[in-house]
Amino acid sequence: GFSVSIYDVTSQSIYLRWPKFSGASSYRVRATAVNTVEHSLLAHFSDVTLKGTLTSLIPNTIYAIEAEAIDKNGIILAETQIMQSTAPDIPVIDQAYSKLSNSITVEWRAVPGATSYLLTAQDGNSFVETVVTNSPGTVTGLKPATLYRITVRSINSGGRSQPSPIRKAKTVLAAPVLSVSSPTCDSIAVSWKPVYMAAGVSVSLVRSDGLGRMVKENTTDTSLIFINLDPGTLYTIKAYAWNVNGIPGDDFIYNQRTSPNTPADVQVAFNSGASRAIVSWMPTEGALTYSVTASSGRLKLQCNTSSASCTVPSLQCGSEYYVSVTAYNDAGSSKPTKAVSLKTIPCAPVNISIEEDEPGYLLVSWSSVNFGHYYVVFVKSDDGLEMHCNTSHTQCHFQSDCGFTYFISVFAYNKAGQSPLGDVFNYTTAPCCPSNLRAMVVSSDTVQVTWAPVRGAELYETRAVGWSGAVLCNGTATACTLSALQCNTHYNITVYSFSEARSSNTSCATEYVATAPCSPEIKNISKKALSIVSVHWQSNNEEATYIVTARGEAGFWHCTSSGNSCTLINLPCGSAFSVSAVARSPAGQSLPSYSVPLETAPCCPHDLILTQVTHSVTNISWSAGMGAQTYLTTLESSKGQSKCHTLQNYCLLGCITCGTNYTVSLKAISETGLTSSCTYQGYSSSACCPSGVKLYRLSNNGIRVYWRASDEMINYSADLHGSKGNFTCTPSSGRSHCDITEIPCGDVYSVVVSPVADKGLKLTFCPKKIYSVTCSGSSVGMVIYRGKSNAE
Repeated sequence: GFSVSIYDVTSQSIYLRWPKFSGASSYRVRATAVNTVEHSLLAHFSDVTLKGTLTSLIPNTIYAIEAEAIDKNGIILAETQIMQSTAPDIPVIDQAYSKLSNSITVEWRAVPGATSYLLTAQDGNSFVETVVTNSPGTVTGLKPATLYRITVRSINSGGRSQPSPIRKAKTVLAAPVLSVSSPTCDSIAVSWKPVYMAAGVSVSLVRSDGLGRMVKENTTDTSLIFINLDPGTLYTIKAYAWNVNGIPGDDFIYNQRTSPNTPADVQVAFNSGASRAIVSWMPTEGALTYSVTASSGRLKLQCNTSSASCTVPSLQCGSEYYVSVTAYNDAGSSKPTKAVSLKTIPCAPVNISIEEDEPGYLLVSWSSVNFGHYYVVFVKSDDGLEMHCNTSHTQCHFQSDCGFTYFISVFAYNKAGQSPLGDVFNYTTAPCCPSNLRAMVVSSDTVQVTWAPVRGAELYETRAVGWSGAVLCNGTATACTLSALQCNTHYNITVYSFSEARSSNTSCATEYVATAPCSPEIKNISKKALSIVSVHWQSNNEEATYIVTARGEAGFWHCTSSGNSCTLINLPCGSAFSVSAVARSPAGQSLPSYSVPLETAPCCPHDLILTQVTHSVTNISWSAGMGAQTYLTTLESSKGQSKCHTLQNYCLLGCITCGTNYTVSLKAISETGLTSSCTYQGYSSSACCPSGVKLYRLSNNGIRVYWRASDEMINYSADLHGSKGNFTCTPSSGRSHCDITEIPCGDVYSVVVSPVADKGLKLTFCPKKIYSVTCSGSSVGMVIYRGKSNAE
């Protein structure tokens, strides 16, 4: 736990320290040189001393150092040993001098065992140290023109020696810091700030390529100018200051190029549509870059290059530029060249107007432009055909066609070239007039117009102009139907073609069309006879022929007139008609008039049959009469009349007198009350039935039938009907009885005596009487009246 450490070493001394050891009252240290026959160095230290110094040692020698801790009885409590070398011997400076303002060089004799040396330069309280391996050595980082105290120490692995004896040395002057420029292409100006402790400054100048002579100037001033130099040439400038003893200080070397000479032979040409100019010149010596300036008023354009040409972009048209070239290098710029005038291409013409000064010709005009020597107008139609006009004026004429779109551009020209493309104008001529115009009258108020499509038309307007006004029809189709026209009117019909770009062509031809007659108006219909009616209307078309038509289920009937009435004949009875009229002229046919209903009187029935039912009742039947709804039949005689009004086609008429001649009439009545009076052949009622019919028994089984005749001129017939047989007897004319010779007895007979008509028909409605015929043996017995038949 006991150890010793070294905290410093010199050439003849070793400095030790150790920690306090418990129980030790003193410490003993012995240093013995290794590989050297000399006595040891022994030193004692009290217990309060924990460090010590071994002196009078041999430089650059390795020592074995033993340390012991001893108690108060002299007993060694602990011990330790280390090896340590002393530093080399102290060097001796031979000389110290300064060649640069920030350093001092020191020379000394080598010291055995030294591996390096520590140089120290001290100025007041500040110092600078530098370690070097051998002599000479240089201390850097010093201040110019300053006196320093210089020492050297030798160093080995053991430590470093004490400093050598001091040697004084002063740093030389600092170099002047030059500011160099080339105010002109053949001069260089040099200036500097005053140098501390300097008595003067020496400045020399020579071409860097070694050509020519060197120029040297000494001055106590702070600036110089070298003139008559070569333009654009690199020169090397060297400057230093000296002190009062004439000792020069540091050198300052600077390379400076004279500014270039003004470029020569400036040439200007256009390219890229004359919006850019190529400027070229002869290269000038020493120029690194060139700047081209093109000025026009306040506008300046520049381009920079390292070659002998440059392109100035974005030249404005119609302008005059003044172009100059300036050469540059790191020294500055040359004088600009004499300005060269450059007139650019003219600007695109403006205020372009296009108009059709007359049909089929376009007039293109524009405003003149600066530097425009002449103009070219290009006109290209939408079908690809191109025309152009070359003029020194500000307008051109071109032939044009309808319905075309023309694309128009105007260029100005001068020696510099063509102006840029300005606005391209398009002008669309009015569309062509429709061709193959056809107008066809459809009705009295409608005309259908068709035409062939034409170039440039986007919309068509059909205009019909008459005395009462105009009717328009717009559309994209090549057909139009003009309706709501006035009938019986002359119209001028024109089809105009329209385009969105150029409105309408107003010079289109007109077609003259007359509309069909107006519809007539039927005023009244009058009946002249059963099958004849006269139709009257209002005539408003002088050239028209009127046709009246009656339409019904029975068919069609017509009449024609150029006036205001006509007669329909042979109209069937019992029919309903719709009567209308149309007017017809060379322009066409009118719409039909409003229909007027017409009804003819119902037809009389063809067949009328009268049948006597009883003495006082007659049945009349008839066939249906067309158009009749009810019938009124009348039987009329001097003794009175009988009527029947019925919906049926038959009727029973009472109160008929037998044996009387009647007049027969019938009226057929329609639903609307029209009546047809029909007259038929007269009718005679049947003869009256006889009265007082009785039976009488005859001998020989016979029976006599007796009656009272109503008329001696009438023939009668008697009929007996019984269970044992039916019997009939007919007397001769004028008699009122007849006999039945053989008749079975014991039977009940119904007896009827009926008048016999001219045609031999017997009436069936005479009354029947019942008689019982009894038998008397085998012969007819009593005849007993039993009354009338139950059927009666």
